[in-house]
Amino acid sequence: MTCLPTDVCVCAPQGMCGSCWAFSVTGNIEGQWFLKNGTLLSLSEQELVDCDGLDQACRGGLPSNAYEAIEKLGGLETETDYSYTGKKQRCDFTNRKVAAYINSSVELPKDEKEIAAWLAENGPISVALNAFAMQFYKKGVSHPWKIFCNPWMIDHAVLLGYYYLHRGSNACGINKMGSSAVVN
Repeated sequence: MTCLPTDVCVCAPQGMCGSCWAFSVTGNIEGQWFLKNGTLLSLSEQELVDCDGLDQACRGGLPSNAYEAIEKLGGLETETDYSYTGKKQRCDFTNRKVAAYINSSVELPKDEKEIAAWLAENGPISVALNAFAMQFYKKGVSHPWKIFCNPWMIDHAVLLGYYYLHRGSNACGINKMGSSAVVN
């Protein structure tokens, strides 16, 4: 992942590894870290894939578990120090290379207006959704038929803002699992 001077990091491909949860969480922490410290970092998803014992590496995970694992580890290394390979490996975490840490995490309310207000005030958040209909997404506002996007069959984590969804419809379960790191 590379960072641009526009205060965001470029999305990197997760490949065939089901590590969307790690990308969503590191993106959230990068945003929170930047807002609190003014430093833009590209953090290691691979560290989570390898060292987070609460999730299933390339077979999936939950952002809430990842935040807990990061707190236990003591933080995240940069992408440069712990590069993404897209497969589970032995944990090679080095505490002295920690570039960012979190103090805690918060589960967001399920109300879309409250999520939007939180986002506007606090920056990017990690969300999970049913991604089936997203394979057909091209541009604009996504408003898939419910038959293609059951909100109770959540299977993908993203950083909020990646897709445009029709408001008021809980499209694809977008408001079921919102969370964010807390950086003091």
